[in-house]
Amino acid sequence: MTGPERTGLERHGVVQPDATSQEIYDGGMVVRREVLGTAHVDRANANKDPFTEDFQDMITRIAWGGIWTRPGLTRQMRSAVTITAMVAHGHWEELAMHIRAAITNGLSRDEIKEILLQTAIYCGVPSANTAFKTAQQVFRSMDDAGMDNTEMDKTV
Repeated sequence: MTGPERTGLERHGVVQPDATSQEIYDGGMVVRREVLGTAHVDRANANKDPFTEDFQDMITRIAWGGIWTRPGLTRQMRSAVTITAMVAHGHWEELAMHIRAAITNGLSRDEIKEILLQTAIYCGVPSANTAFKTAQQVFRSMDDAGMDNTEMDKTV
């Protein structure tokens, strides 16, 4: 099916009408690990405490389970949108993490450069300047470590 009559997994990812909160969480965790890397997710979970565990649960269920599992955009497109949002709001640590994720999701460095050039126009040159420096640091770290993308989340 195509168009508005699409239903189910083709349209909603793991968020199905009869899905339990646990199923949504589990589906989100799979995608979160695939995109950010197991080491990163394990660190985030290891650092949970009673104050932050609800937040970690929320982002796994809502962001990763509710949004990133949807089939309407490719992971590359989701990475491009996310990078732009990080630049627009000046979230530089998150930008570094999502630049690594974008490489994992199949974007090339040249494609990331083009995304950052686009952000210069719509988010401002000073923000793009910081974004380019952030990307440069991420790429340098990847190159210096001689790591593949799945190992990258251990460094920057």
